[in-house]
Amino acid sequence: MTSKWDELERWMEGQKLPKGFDVLREPDWVEQFVRKMMTKSLPEAAGMMQQQDDGPSVFETHHFVFVKFPLPSGVERDSLRLFVREDRIRIDGLPGDRKETVKLPKPVKPKICRALVKNGVLQIKLRKRPGGAVYYEAPIRW
Repeated sequence: MTSKWDELERWMEGQKLPKGFDVLREPDWVEQFVRKMMTKSLPEAAGMMQQQDDGPSVFETHHFVFVKFPLPSGVERDSLRLFVREDRIRIDGLPGDRKETVKLPKPVKPKICRALVKNGVLQIKLRKRPGGAVYYEAPIRW
């Protein structure tokens, strides 16, 4: 059974947005907006946020888990590979034949994944697996 939110997301994906609104399709537009506001209002706090940007960042919404992984220099496009499991992702093909594993905060559907490299950052969008909110009756022995 699909929720109203799922229906809205599917509908939004098919819509042609007016010029300038395409940014709403990208998951990092809110983060970029907040960073700009922080830089203008609190330069010290913005500096602290930028210092923490050296490793992967993981955040989640109601239906998705997002991972942003800054790629080191020297990554070859043809050798970079992404493997997804329900509880973690693995990035292969990093310089020095290195592999990186990132643990995910919630279980995801491994086959429903979108990944792209933008400005030297691997951005990964993963669909959360529905929680087990259903109760099953277990027999009680006497």
